[in-house]
Amino acid sequence: MSNITGAMQQFGGQDPRSTGVSAGFALLYADEHAELPGGWALRGQEQVLGREEEVDVTIPVQSVSRRHAAVRWEGGSWVLRDLGSRNGTLVDGQRIQEQALEHGAEVRIGDVLLKFVEKHAELYARYRLSGEMVAGAQRQAQQRSLLVGGHQMDRVAAEVERIAPSTLSVMLFGESGTGKEVVASELHRLSERRGKFCAVNCAAIPGQLIESELFGYKRGAFSGADRDKPGLVRSASGGTLLLDEIGDMPLLAQAKLLRVLQSKEVFPLGATSPEPVDVRVVCATHRDLWRLQKDGAFREDLFARLNEYQLRLTPLRDRKEDIYMLLRRFLERHGRPDLTTSFQFMLGLINYDWPYNVRELEAAVKRCVALVDGSRLEGDHLPPQVAEAMLEYGLTRESLSSVPPDFAPVRAEVAERPRSARTQPPDEDTLRELLRVHAGNVAAVGRELGKARMQVHRWMRRYNIEVDDYRG
Repeated sequence: MSNITGAMQQFGGQDPRSTGVSAGFALLYADEHAELPGGWALRGQEQVLGREEEVDVTIPVQSVSRRHAAVRWEGGSWVLRDLGSRNGTLVDGQRIQEQALEHGAEVRIGDVLLKFVEKHAELYARYRLSGEMVAGAQRQAQQRSLLVGGHQMDRVAAEVERIAPSTLSVMLFGESGTGKEVVASELHRLSERRGKFCAVNCAAIPGQLIESELFGYKRGAFSGADRDKPGLVRSASGGTLLLDEIGDMPLLAQAKLLRVLQSKEVFPLGATSPEPVDVRVVCATHRDLWRLQKDGAFREDLFARLNEYQLRLTPLRDRKEDIYMLLRRFLERHGRPDLTTSFQFMLGLINYDWPYNVRELEAAVKRCVALVDGSRLEGDHLPPQVAEAMLEYGLTRESLSSVPPDFAPVRAEVAERPRSARTQPPDEDTLRELLRVHAGNVAAVGRELGKARMQVHRWMRRYNIEVDDYRG
């Protein structure tokens, strides 16, 4: 009864077992993942984590101490405390004795990698890292999907499944490489529209050519137009058209697109009459379209027409519980499903923040497949940028004496800063300026602030900052 009382205090008088909003831990990786659930919910005001069956959260892995750590609801947040464990407790790559947890904090207990989640821990627990469900659980999406992942991606797949048969225009928001084109193709596949799926990257076509690419032209419309060209809108008639990076579409093309959506007709360059089209438009962007509207760079009436349904795709750094599943999918895609992984290799993949998301992970896997000699991926197979991110892993002031000479300058630069500078969050203007100076390199911003990259990303979410706005 006392456990329920503590939980009710935490969740405003409701038992989290009935509301489905339990805080807890999602599993990111362990060598023994096949025997583990995808997470553990916290059911009381204080919970002990460890290997023995008598503790509140049992993690039956040999590298976890019998009573490894305790987490307690205190002062409005969950606080994690090491209980003198044999292998220590780390939060965001740094060894701790006691630390308040923020949503998304990455926790290592022995050789088990976890992520703290403020709610829905019991939903994460249903999805094993292999992609299988725990006994009695079912995926939200009813049909097989190209969207790979656990709880978060299953929720997106279920949304896609639900809205695909409709005629709604869909806006996809997400950073580069998060899978927006895959979602668009799934929307088309599940819509059962008989036309083609066509995709165009609005940022990759010069402004003076985008109209002819989208709307087509007639023979003789301009010098060099020696035959009719239907354009992508007409090519996708009866199907689905993905306008990727629509935030980069010129204003004149935006006006013509609006007319197409309103009248369901397209007027090719050089034509004397419009031509009917039946096309479903899905658009995608990493840009802040609300800010672009305020700046006059994106039409408000077009936004209103396109914004009939929104889907936001989570960056890979915020769904690292999917990394192992994605890794297995990519190893199969590139011809090496037989490869196994060491813990050090997986630790590197989990620790890295993947600024270019799933696309960057697949490129890393292709590199590994090309370079590996045996049947096992080890730490020395990690790509350079992933290996570099491990330089500060496990850093404490006391451990500097054991740092290899080549790594000492990087670590010392962080450790020598006053501790107050390592704990105070920057204001929004300061953080934006640092991102501008470092061209969107979050790791460099983290080193300057003396904070883990994961913490910088949390501040960016707080201020609604898009890192792609500072890159390139």
